[in-house]
Amino acid sequence: MSINTNTSVPIYQQIADHVRGRVAAGIHRPGEMLPSIRALAIELVVNPNTVQRAYDELDWEGLVELRRGVGFVVTEQGVRVARNQLEQAARGSFSQGIVLARSANISEESIRGIFDRAMSDSGVREGGGT
Repeated sequence: MSINTNTSVPIYQQIADHVRGRVAAGIHRPGEMLPSIRALAIELVVNPNTVQRAYDELDWEGLVELRRGVGFVVTEQGVRVARNQLEQAARGSFSQGIVLARSANISEESIRGIFDRAMSDSGVREGGGT
């Protein structure tokens, strides 16, 4: 994982989004421990409080839970929670793009073509793999 400092997205949010994506993709499975706050902070060269904030957000969402003496682990419903969050984010982005296209009087057919080209350009195949 890398942090992009040239974006308006806060670092803690980038960390949370990354973990959310890895859980949704099945890389981190229910019951699996996430990297410790300290280890991830050292790896990313960020303040441990930043990682703590990301993990707290994921805990609040129900994606992970803190187990005393163990650390943060993915919950049983973590995959569902992560996928729901990512689907909502994608839907919001799509809606914003559609509004922009419609404000420019772009036809529905052209909007669908733009979407299809964006899917092709993304390099992501059906089923979520690259």
